[in-house]
Amino acid sequence: MAETTRIEKQEHSSTVAHPVPVRLLVAVLAGLLLLTGLTVVAAGVNLGAAGLWIALSIAALKAIIVALYFMHLRWDRPFNGVVFLVALVFILLFAGIALLDTLSYRSTEIPGYAPGLKR
Repeated sequence: MAETTRIEKQEHSSTVAHPVPVRLLVAVLAGLLLLTGLTVVAAGVNLGAAGLWIALSIAALKAIIVALYFMHLRWDRPFNGVVFLVALVFILLFAGIALLDTLSYRSTEIPGYAPGLKR
């Protein structure tokens, strides 16, 4: 009997998993659905060049919410959050560097090959 009690205590230990109240998960879900609706509304409005940045900002906010609550980074060790942020910064850095030279090879494009591109 003592063995069963010890096993049950190990299963419910807070070091194994972090219990999240259902109310919080429902609030996070509502927030994500609201931001998704905001994305749809922003896509339907002509905002010019700012439209892309607004859509990317909303997507980044949703990714942060998912990482904090569904990946449990909010309750995890701060080191894991730092590693996550550093990885995101490097992804943005590498993508930014890759996009820096898009204008330099514009003259080598074949005319009419990509009719979807606006000139």
